[in-house]
Amino acid sequence: MAHGILNLTSATCDETVNSASKPVLIDFWADWCGPCKMIAPILEELAQEQPGLQIAKVDVDNNPDLAMKFNVMSIPTLLLIKDGEITKRLVGAKGKGALMADLQEYLGSH
Repeated sequence: MAHGILNLTSATCDETVNSASKPVLIDFWADWCGPCKMIAPILEELAQEQPGLQIAKVDVDNNPDLAMKFNVMSIPTLLLIKDGEITKRLVGAKGKGALMADLQEYLGSH
């Protein structure tokens, strides 16, 4: 796991999301998912470049209850959670530019 990226489990998810002082972008992924592997390096870059955003990952194979809780039907799904509320849901792999555009209002550079 890259520096700055949290690996969430059923045991740690609620506490991490509810106690975060900055928006949390959760990547729901699986080892067998090709598009998930395509966006992983982009998320690693964001973790380094965006100190105002916490990146986290949930392996849906190991945490199916979290996928159900957050209504994740396909992967990759990215959920942006701010103040304990889902503020953005992005489904499918995107390039870095498109992802940055989708998240721009939450990245602190207004």
